[in-house]
Amino acid sequence: MKKILTTAIASVMAAGALGAAGAASAQPMPPHGLHGPAARHGPGPDHYDRRDYRQDRRDYRRELREDRRDYREQRRAYERWQRAERRYNAPRYVPPRGYAVRTWSYGQRMPSYYRTNAYVVNDYNRYGLRAPPRGYQYVRSGNDVVLAAVAGGLITAVIAGLFN
Repeated sequence: MKKILTTAIASVMAAGALGAAGAASAQPMPPHGLHGPAARHGPGPDHYDRRDYRQDRRDYRRELREDRRDYREQRRAYERWQRAERRYNAPRYVPPRGYAVRTWSYGQRMPSYYRTNAYVVNDYNRYGLRAPPRGYQYVRSGNDVVLAAVAGGLITAVIAGLFN
């Protein structure tokens, strides 16, 4: 009798296990890449954090590429700005008293003597120059024209060989 009872219980348990396996195989598969609790209850907060982090990295890289592109374009434009495409006739240049003709470069400061009306180029359109930005002016120094700040004299650009 014990043997029959034992086999009956074993067969019921086996049939229950097969039924449970059948029900489990009928459920849909979890999304690819989700395992454990996330597969049973949907993606957790960690899953979305990783996705946001990847998107942030992509956005950051895109911004860096755009910044490099803008920098290259500005550098090319600045190089064009430096060359005088045409030379113009102008009156003889006389430097301020106590100063000699010299070549200026980007980042230097012009003395205030150069920034007087005698050396400022106001008719920049006549010489094919763009309008200076607010707070800047063109100053003649020898055969060159320098774009300098009105207040401090900081040189922003040098257009070499504009005058004969």
